[in-house]
Amino acid sequence: MYAIVEIAGKQFKVEQDATLYVPFHAEASEGDKVTFDRVLLTGGDSTTVGTPAIEGATVEAKVLGHVRGDKIIVFKKKRRKRYRRTRGHRQDYTQIQITSIGV
Repeated sequence: MYAIVEIAGKQFKVEQDATLYVPFHAEASEGDKVTFDRVLLTGGDSTTVGTPAIEGATVEAKVLGHVRGDKIIVFKKKRRKRYRRTRGHRQDYTQIQITSIGV
Protein backbone atom coordinates (compact mmCIF):
# COMPACT_ATOMS: atom_id res chain seq x y z
CA MET A 1 0.00 0.00 0.00
CA TYR A 2 1.20 3.50 -0.76
CA ALA A 3 -0.09 7.04 -0.31
CA ILE A 4 0.51 10.51 -1.70
CA VAL A 5 0.87 12.94 1.23
CA GLU A 6 1.23 16.70 1.30
CA ILE A 7 3.90 17.78 3.78
CA ALA A 8 4.78 21.48 4.07
CA GLY A 9 3.31 22.27 0.65
CA LYS A 10 5.16 19.47 -1.16
CA GLN A 11 3.77 16.10 -2.23
CA PHE A 12 5.54 12.84 -1.38
CA LYS A 13 4.81 9.23 -2.30
CA VAL A 14 5.19 7.17 0.87
CA GLU A 15 5.13 3.44 1.61
CA GLN A 16 5.34 1.40 4.80
CA ASP A 17 8.85 1.57 6.40
CA ALA A 18 10.10 4.06 3.77
CA THR A 19 12.69 6.63 4.84
CA LEU A 20 12.58 10.08 3.27
CA TYR A 21 13.75 13.64 3.72
CA VAL A 22 11.05 16.30 4.12
CA PRO A 23 11.33 20.06 4.66
CA PHE A 24 12.54 20.99 8.16
CA HIS A 25 9.90 20.25 10.82
CA ALA A 26 10.96 22.47 13.76
CA GLU A 27 8.31 21.26 16.25
CA ALA A 28 9.49 17.64 16.09
CA SER A 29 12.62 16.39 17.79
CA GLU A 30 14.45 13.12 17.22
CA GLY A 31 12.37 10.09 18.22
CA ASP A 32 9.01 11.90 18.12
CA LYS A 33 6.03 10.55 16.24
CA VAL A 34 4.33 12.90 13.77
CA THR A 35 0.99 12.49 12.01
CA PHE A 36 0.18 13.84 8.56
CA ASP A 37 -3.54 14.12 7.86
CA ARG A 38 -3.39 15.67 4.39
CA VAL A 39 -3.51 12.40 2.40
CA LEU A 40 -4.34 13.08 -1.25
CA LEU A 41 -4.39 9.53 -2.62
CA THR A 42 -4.08 5.96 -1.38
CA GLY A 43 -3.25 3.03 -3.61
CA GLY A 44 -2.66 -0.66 -3.52
CA ASP A 45 -5.42 -3.16 -4.25
CA SER A 46 -7.83 -0.29 -4.88
CA THR A 47 -7.11 3.39 -5.44
CA THR A 48 -8.88 6.15 -3.52
CA VAL A 49 -8.52 9.75 -4.67
CA GLY A 50 -9.44 12.61 -2.36
CA THR A 51 -11.21 15.83 -3.25
CA PRO A 52 -8.71 17.34 -2.38
CA ALA A 53 -7.88 15.18 0.66
CA ILE A 54 -9.26 11.86 1.92
CA GLU A 55 -11.39 12.27 5.05
CA GLY A 56 -10.03 10.37 8.05
CA ALA A 57 -6.88 9.09 6.33
CA THR A 58 -3.60 9.62 8.20
CA VAL A 59 0.05 8.75 7.79
CA GLU A 60 2.18 8.31 10.90
CA ALA A 61 5.94 8.68 10.90
CA LYS A 62 8.85 8.61 13.32
CA VAL A 63 11.46 11.39 13.22
CA LEU A 64 14.94 9.96 12.76
CA GLY A 65 16.78 13.29 12.93
CA HIS A 66 17.48 16.66 11.39
CA VAL A 67 20.08 16.95 8.63
CA ARG A 68 21.37 19.56 6.21
CA GLY A 69 21.56 19.20 2.46
CA ASP A 70 24.52 19.79 0.16
CA LYS A 71 25.96 23.27 -0.15
CA ILE A 72 24.76 25.29 -3.13
CA ILE A 73 26.88 28.21 -4.35
CA VAL A 74 24.97 31.29 -5.54
CA PHE A 75 27.15 33.57 -7.69
CA LYS A 76 25.94 36.95 -8.98
CA LYS A 77 27.87 39.03 -11.48
CA LYS A 78 27.26 42.15 -13.56
CA ARG A 79 29.80 42.41 -16.30
CA ARG A 80 31.92 45.53 -16.66
CA LYS A 81 30.56 46.93 -13.36
CA ARG A 82 33.00 45.28 -10.89
CA TYR A 83 30.05 43.60 -9.16
CA ARG A 84 30.51 40.03 -7.90
CA ARG A 85 28.78 38.34 -4.95
CA THR A 86 29.21 34.76 -3.80
CA ARG A 87 26.89 33.20 -1.26
CA GLY A 88 26.40 29.65 -0.08
CA HIS A 89 23.20 27.95 1.07
CA ARG A 90 22.42 24.66 2.83
CA GLN A 91 18.79 23.57 3.15
CA ASP A 92 17.57 21.99 6.40
CA TYR A 93 15.68 18.70 6.18
CA THR A 94 14.00 16.32 8.61
CA GLN A 95 14.53 12.60 8.07
CA ILE A 96 11.42 10.53 8.79
CA GLN A 97 10.46 6.86 8.60
CA ILE A 98 6.86 5.95 7.75
CA THR A 99 5.41 3.66 10.43
CA SER A 100 1.78 3.29 9.30
CA ILE A 101 -0.71 4.36 6.65
CA GLY A 102 -4.26 4.49 7.98
CA VAL A 103 -7.32 4.82 5.79
